Amino acid sequence: LLTASAVAVSAALTACGRPGPADKGAASAASASTPASATKASTVLLLAPEDLLTLRSSLVATGPVISGALQPERRADLRAELAAVVLQVLKENGEPVRAGDLLIRLDDTSIRDSLTSAEEAVRASTQSMEQAERQFQRLKTLQAQGMSSMQALEDAEVRRNNAQSDLVAAKARVVAARQQLRRTEVRAPFDGVVSERKASAGDTAAVGKELVKVIDPRSMRFEGLVSADRMHEIKFGQPVNFRVNGFPQNDFMGTVKRVDAAANATTRQVEVIVAFADAAKAPRVAGLFAEGRVETGGSQALTLSESALVRAGDAAHVWRLNG
Repeated sequence: LLTASAVAVSAALTACGRPGPADKGAASAASASTPASATKASTVLLLAPEDLLTLRSSLVATGPVISGALQPERRADLRAELAAVVLQVLKENGEPVRAGDLLIRLDDTSIRDSLTSAEEAVRASTQSMEQAERQFQRLKTLQAQGMSSMQALEDAEVRRNNAQSDLVAAKARVVAARQQLRRTEVRAPFDGVVSERKASAGDTAAVGKELVKVIDPRSMRFEGLVSADRMHEIKFGQPVNFRVNGFPQNDFMGTVKRVDAAANATTRQVEVIVAFADAAKAPRVAGLFAEGRVETGGSQALTLSESALVRAGDAAHVWRLNG
């Protein structure tokens, strides 16, 4: 917003006749500086109600400038946890998802084979364990009656313990195989929107490859940067007035939620997180540029929107309607 020194209006002036641009300028100038008799002879200019803008007094903040972008507080960058071929991509950019919805399915053929093998090993180990336990208990009874040696009982106990260890290891392999099987299905971690799909059916997904990003558009906040020279003016809870690219008619209000403890080594700027005062009115699009001021002080003044200015090189002016 630019400060104006008097009550002004911006007017798109349209001529009833058909003079050229130069004639329009002359006519408008004449309407402001020539006598009434001369004005009657000039071209009549029409003003529609939407051409008029009445200036009002508003608060002009004098705090540090903050610039940055809107980003969601809840966002997840989902990556491949195993090397496999992408079989299906079930969601596209912009589609809403619910927590637990399947987004991408990877090839699980080899993992299912490993799971089947591990389950068979569990069954075999269970049978060996049961047999070893029966043998141990039988020899224990015989040894108590003096019909078996202590050495035979100890050997049976060792066989039982080994069988028990084999069973535990087989069960662990089943658990690991089932975990790997679950990792072939990439699911939404929370309710939100798919913001970026980076995989297609047929792609080979290596471990760590980015597959899809999910954001919660209801958790938008302003992540801005402030010069380190003005950091002494910023405190938690201070109001922030800012505008968002794409919403030129809206002034958004927020409060300082967090200030980073370290400045960027290159730019010497500090990140400041601003929460929307009314989260329901926050834009639902991430990455939009935003700029404003932290209201550490201010004064009342007449202000004019940037769109009302008429620019000619480095100069700028506005039309003012007399009366």
